[in-house]
Amino acid sequence: MTAATLTAPLDVLKTRLQSDFYQAQIRESRAAHVAGLNPIRAAGHHFKETFQILTAVYRLEGPRALFKGLGPNLVGVVPARSINFFTYGNGKRLIAEYLNGGKDATWIHLAAGTIAGVVTSTATNPIWMVKTRLQLDKNVVAESGGVARRQYKNSWDCIKQILRNEGLRGLYKGMSASYLGVAESTLQWVMYERLKRSLARREELIQISGREKGTWDHVVGWFGNSGAAGSAKFVAAILTYPHEVARTRLRQAPMSDGKPKYTGLVQCFKLVFKQEGMAGLYGGMTPHLLRTVPSAAIMFGMYEGILRLFGTSS
Repeated sequence: MTAATLTAPLDVLKTRLQSDFYQAQIRESRAAHVAGLNPIRAAGHHFKETFQILTAVYRLEGPRALFKGLGPNLVGVVPARSINFFTYGNGKRLIAEYLNGGKDATWIHLAAGTIAGVVTSTATNPIWMVKTRLQLDKNVVAESGGVARRQYKNSWDCIKQILRNEGLRGLYKGMSASYLGVAESTLQWVMYERLKRSLARREELIQISGREKGTWDHVVGWFGNSGAAGSAKFVAAILTYPHEVARTRLRQAPMSDGKPKYTGLVQCFKLVFKQEGMAGLYGGMTPHLLRTVPSAAIMFGMYEGILRLFGTSS
């Protein structure tokens, strides 16, 4: 919950950069400024325009806009992380016990990670659906009096409007992209387990050699698992990021005629690639990495620390 609150502005920024409205604005900006720049200067311009949008949100919509969707995010983050860690830890133990003679293996991490991802996505999709709608909800100026208004007053109003206009299935839009995103969480778990095993071997070699631990050894001992989690999240997020964009697009509110622009996972990928190219499939990745990598390091570090505190192996 702490990580979600501290990184909420980056989460809002990421969600907006994944939507087609902001991608259209960015394409116009890049056409005028990025042409002819070398890769390093182009990357610098990308960071600049990313945080310019964050500043614009604050200036035009107020500071509260930077925390849109935080309510459902806080409501969802506890059960989502609890379900994921609980299902993965127990799944790994049960699969090893009944299918591999109690021995650990990479394929067990893969299976447990997949099961945990599917269960978590199915249970929490409506929460993330509401969060996405609230983050994409922009101020609209009414014709009479120029009063700023929004489509959704709050989370409950958003749920009522979705159920009234789109039915119960509306709360489960983006589910196919969420299932595709299971690949990210599974890859993260597998890489994390491999890195953690390497750290354990390093510790064993130090004990066998009998040498005294230096400063770096103590740093690795305290922060090794957090670093492993952050590294695993970084690689997994880059390799599987397009599913995040597809999930956001599928959860966008219907167009003015009441029809959704994106009707399915495959159609969404095709349309985004056709209209925006590969860059559209990676919109919002910078704030996503800035938010999720440290968040993963904190979560997994606390997870291992709590297990160690209670004398339980992971």
